[in-house]
Amino acid sequence: MNDRKRERPADYFKDWKEREALAEGMIPVVGRLSREKSVKCYIYGRPLVNRSVLEIMKDHRYVRQVEANELSEFETFPVLSRMSQLDLGPAHIDVGRLAVNYYDHGAGDGLSVEEYVDRELAPLVGAQHKPLDQPQDVVLYGFGRIGRLMARLLIEKTDGGDCLRLRAIVVRRGKAPNDLVKRASLLRRDSVHGNFQGTIRVDEERQSFVANGNEVKVIYADSPDEVDYTEYGIDNAIIIDNTGVWRDEDGLSQHLKCPGASKVILTALGKGNLKNVVAGINHDIIEDSDTIISAASCTTNAIAPPLKAMDDEYGIVAGHVETVHAYTNDQNLIDNYHKASRRGRSAPLNMVLTETGAASAVGKVLPQLQGKLTGNAIRVPIPNVSMAILNLTLSRETTAQEVTEFMRHLALHSPLRKQIDYSASPEVVSTDFVGSRHACVFDANATIANGNQVVLYLWYDNEFGYSCQVHRILEQMAGIRFTVYPEHG
Repeated sequence: MNDRKRERPADYFKDWKEREALAEGMIPVVGRLSREKSVKCYIYGRPLVNRSVLEIMKDHRYVRQVEANELSEFETFPVLSRMSQLDLGPAHIDVGRLAVNYYDHGAGDGLSVEEYVDRELAPLVGAQHKPLDQPQDVVLYGFGRIGRLMARLLIEKTDGGDCLRLRAIVVRRGKAPNDLVKRASLLRRDSVHGNFQGTIRVDEERQSFVANGNEVKVIYADSPDEVDYTEYGIDNAIIIDNTGVWRDEDGLSQHLKCPGASKVILTALGKGNLKNVVAGINHDIIEDSDTIISAASCTTNAIAPPLKAMDDEYGIVAGHVETVHAYTNDQNLIDNYHKASRRGRSAPLNMVLTETGAASAVGKVLPQLQGKLTGNAIRVPIPNVSMAILNLTLSRETTAQEVTEFMRHLALHSPLRKQIDYSASPEVVSTDFVGSRHACVFDANATIANGNQVVLYLWYDNEFGYSCQVHRILEQMAGIRFTVYPEHG
């Protein structure tokens, strides 16, 4: 945005109510576009589907932080209204960027808002291309922290049902007689991420639960070879293995022997020759013939995007990655035996120094950084949201201001804008990033630079942010391609 500031309203309350009414009017428009036309609307990368009035208003306010100027509902509403009148094909459209480009970047060239929208979205009008010829079945093998968040994402993004469809979860049968109810309850309520946005009902007779109209079969099995997905009407399914029990190609190939399964995604670092893929970084290595891939780890996903960006711009000579990581279910609630060093000590009571494979794993994702990075981790007594600290030696000198502006531009206007978010607030703490959909959030105020030495601080929701990255890989494995507007700007 330029330096023009919005005029201060004479009556703040009246102005608020007018903008509130506009935000309220956006909700049905956004819903119809998503449900009927597979057009997903965003405000600077923040999805507008299933958002409340206040959440939409906060999305507009967010732009003030990253663009140093306001974005008003008075500006986005006409853009969205015109979009609703066009026969648009399936696409992801950033309404906020469209409005900013028109009002503040002079891209309108004397056109009215309607004429500008018509011109910019002309290639999408009448487009008949569907992301998929038929819906893609998805199965979650394991239903722990990542499994349940993946379920929430898949259900949230079902829309018209013509893309990804969550058809089943596979779990071991618990000892409680009401196991199915307990599984559904864990999806319904989450101590970190809050309540499920929608309704869930349990159908004991059909051994399933129904979430926002999506019937999800609950399949009980102790190993993949016990499952025949075709018995449940599931075919050609992509299996997302959230258990971490098998992490190499031989172990994960068990899934492909199951009738009805076609591909597998592992939600952990893969071993051996398994491809470790980070969305936005090396996703181009996925080939149509690939049947098993790894979505790497949450930390690898958090650090690979900024490392690639810094290496491309400045050249990384060497570096150390320190992660301050939330405790995980692998640790003990109270002191008890654990095969790994230190992890047997109580997770809620201790900082636990441990190892991380993320630094070495980056070499698999970014071969140019192989052998240049070391890494370690400290597990801390919080349940979610972690931090990666990148201490880098660069090939040239720079300043904190230059690096901060570089990262801000990346977060707003580059192909990495889904992976890297930007925060300029001096008051943010870990809980502020619960629910972040990015691989990481760059903390601008924490940046340190001294000659060619730079320290970057990156927050990341190691549960939900990572799940969003997995979902992006899932879409690619399924062959889903949406037209994105604007592509980068």
